[in-house]
Amino acid sequence: MKIGIYKASTLTLLLTCVCAAVMSGCRSGQGTDGSSDGVVAVPHGYMARLEQVYDGRMIGFGPFVGYYFRPEDPGDLSRLRFVCFNENRFYSSDMPDGAKLYEGTAVRATLPRADVAIPTRDRIHPVFFQEAPEAWLNTRPEPRDVFVHFHSCYNGAGAVRTGYWIRHVAVSDFTYDMGGRVGKQSPLYHRVHKGPDQDFARIVEFDRGLEKDD
Repeated sequence: MKIGIYKASTLTLLLTCVCAAVMSGCRSGQGTDGSSDGVVAVPHGYMARLEQVYDGRMIGFGPFVGYYFRPEDPGDLSRLRFVCFNENRFYSSDMPDGAKLYEGTAVRATLPRADVAIPTRDRIHPVFFQEAPEAWLNTRPEPRDVFVHFHSCYNGAGAVRTGYWIRHVAVSDFTYDMGGRVGKQSPLYHRVHKGPDQDFARIVEFDRGLEKDD
């Protein structure tokens, strides 16, 4: 079953940036680590969810726990800036609730068509690099050794092949253990050091978008 959905082309982008409901409890003006009693300090202009018209169809990106995005150019969603916080200690058990973990860049790309079935039961379906078609991995922007994580956009039918390659830059040292839910045997687990996180899980993730039951 082929998952090809749309042919990528250069078209005029219409940008609609939508704040997700998860932002309703966020406020600015807290400490430099981005935390204050578990309430994160989302920088001005950053949003939990983005929408855009791309290749003639509306697609969405996000929300993900603790992640907030803004376009580098307000009229162009091909490159995003982002920040990531440890909301509810979701990502790290040894960092405070709400602490800022990462900042970085997300670069839009469209994966080539491939004979890969994408299940739709779960919201997010991961494909590890060792299982991913080489053509997908070749869409990584330079430097490729730091753009090691892809997250898809979605439309009303589910995940699409257009998404973002993400470069995570840690703002401090910490343990990435999904809040203590995974151990050293997990491919997600790693010790993070300040700077580009080259050990971030090498995964292509297909996201069908939120549904009422999620």
